[in-house]
Amino acid sequence: MCGIAGIATQHAGSIAIEKLARMAAAIQHRGPDGYGFYTGLHAGFAHVRLSIIDVAGGAQPLTNEDGQIVITYNGEVYNHVELRRELESSGHVFRTRSDTEVLVHAYEEWGAGMLSRLNGQFAFAISDARDQSVFIARDRFGVRPLFFTEQRGNLYFASELKALLASGDVKAAVDPQALDEVFTFWAMRPPRSGLRGIHSLEPGTYGLWRDGRLVLHRYYELDFPERDVEPRDAIERLDELMRMGVDLRMRADVPVGAYLSGGLDSSITATLAAAASPHTLRSFSITFDDPRFDESAYQRDAARAIGSMHSIASMGVNTIAESFPDVIWHTETPLTRTAAAPMFHLARLTKNAGIKVVLTGEGADELFLGYDLFKEVAVRRFCLRRPDSTARPRLFDRLYPYLLDGGSGGEFWRRFFLEAGAPDDPLFSHLPRFQLTSWIKQFYSAEFRAGLSGIDVAEEVRQSLPTRFFRWSALNKAAYLEMTLLLSPYLLSSQGDRMAMAHGVEGRFPFLDHRLFEFAAALPTGSRLCGLKEKEILRRWARRILPDRISERGKQPYRAPDAPSFFGPDAPEYIGDALSAGSIRGTGVFSPTAVAGLVRRCQSGRATGVRENQALVAVLSTQLWHDRFVAQPVNPRMLDVAAADVVLQDAIPVS
Repeated sequence: MCGIAGIATQHAGSIAIEKLARMAAAIQHRGPDGYGFYTGLHAGFAHVRLSIIDVAGGAQPLTNEDGQIVITYNGEVYNHVELRRELESSGHVFRTRSDTEVLVHAYEEWGAGMLSRLNGQFAFAISDARDQSVFIARDRFGVRPLFFTEQRGNLYFASELKALLASGDVKAAVDPQALDEVFTFWAMRPPRSGLRGIHSLEPGTYGLWRDGRLVLHRYYELDFPERDVEPRDAIERLDELMRMGVDLRMRADVPVGAYLSGGLDSSITATLAAAASPHTLRSFSITFDDPRFDESAYQRDAARAIGSMHSIASMGVNTIAESFPDVIWHTETPLTRTAAAPMFHLARLTKNAGIKVVLTGEGADELFLGYDLFKEVAVRRFCLRRPDSTARPRLFDRLYPYLLDGGSGGEFWRRFFLEAGAPDDPLFSHLPRFQLTSWIKQFYSAEFRAGLSGIDVAEEVRQSLPTRFFRWSALNKAAYLEMTLLLSPYLLSSQGDRMAMAHGVEGRFPFLDHRLFEFAAALPTGSRLCGLKEKEILRRWARRILPDRISERGKQPYRAPDAPSFFGPDAPEYIGDALSAGSIRGTGVFSPTAVAGLVRRCQSGRATGVRENQALVAVLSTQLWHDRFVAQPVNPRMLDVAAADVVLQDAIPVS
């Protein structure tokens, strides 16, 4: 795992290595183990390294034999051993054991066709001196980030926005529509990044830059070819895929640990990891002083069952508030929840324990319909099909009385869920969430609202849906929306890559092996959500490796304290400054008067609902984000070029 940055230009020899050194400095947290540079006639690359595979020989940027192909790469290709054998049989000669070099030769052999052969999580750029082109690509599910912008025919790219801004050539300006997406969907949709003119390369996409023009292509599409009947060998196939997926992700030249929440998904990955590890598995979890959020009893139980050496990051009353500015610096986006902050501390704990790589359970809920949202879809559709409209609320309460934060249905929630869109609306599954989050928009300033005139971000999603979407069942439509709107741009980004890599920790996700996704997507939805029992087939299989008390434990959504975190007696000073009328007015997104009323309610403890908690986090995080990325320049001290592990000019070593 690493951080990458680079520039492609039409003006031969115009890329200064000092500029690349500033870009690399901005993301050195991603690669604390070393760094390197390449400057060619039409491309310049920077790389900061987190050494995991071929620790001694895998420094980057790295070239092929004749120096015509140069790569800077962030990620892991788990099947690199098998691909190496295939490439060697075709005559390719290797000088390192790294998966990086496998990508170099794979590009020589197959070009863009290499991407369909890769099993991994990655973002990389390849300079091809043979035709003065630059090839960029991102993994199927968007695990690893890649941002880019085009400026006067030049291409700039990087793992994080701050590296682009550190170049000095890319200016930061707010993209209002991107913020409106955050305050609707919890995250902005790729290709939006939050800053005007800077784009996020979409998952499953590659681009080819040549002669001042970047052309993008999609190489992987999510599909849900649902079967009517579960295959007879489904459990055996699931067993094979789970074990293969974990075994591949244990490949590393350093010890691999695991995050352990105490729930089904992380217990599965940790159990399989412990069986595959030559060491006693190190496991890590978050605990909260607030019992409403704490799962420590389940975590200890799971750790005992697995036999792992377990460590915890304890979240006290002030922990979230104290670290929130750092969290926003790394997420590079406003947030509507504080859930990223505990993950920041979990990664710090992991790093301090000497572990660079962890397996985690993300992706299981999307593949096996584990979220309450999927149950809500089933219940809402069932209730709305009743011809007697007066019976719908009673039926709703009987079928699923506990929605949102564990509270009983009640008149408000019954109306909220039963009146949120018609069943034939493509966004039917997610409209309650969108409407709940959109309550934040009542705090917009008049000027910001005017700038969004004519923009309907939900309608844009409807118009962007692929034709095949409309052939899928309601639950598979919901799964697609969850994966495209939330999994990659939020869970794998703000709570995943950004929090882990803030401390130089790599997360690996066995449930996001593309073979497992394709298996799950073809199962009947009843195999995944049976009645109101989530992840049914996964639980059936998990009985083979987990105690019943873990395999049958119900889903507990991961949550963290929100607004109350910021208003205790020891609240940091920055909170009052960020939420002051002058600061709110200067940023221009929210109304100072409206925010003042919200702050008073939060300070007095009267803001107890989901909507007000989300609104407070949204306002505060936007203020911090704007201050760090828009109001002031990103200008890190550049790395010392003379101390670099690799310095290449036209792919010929300088030292």
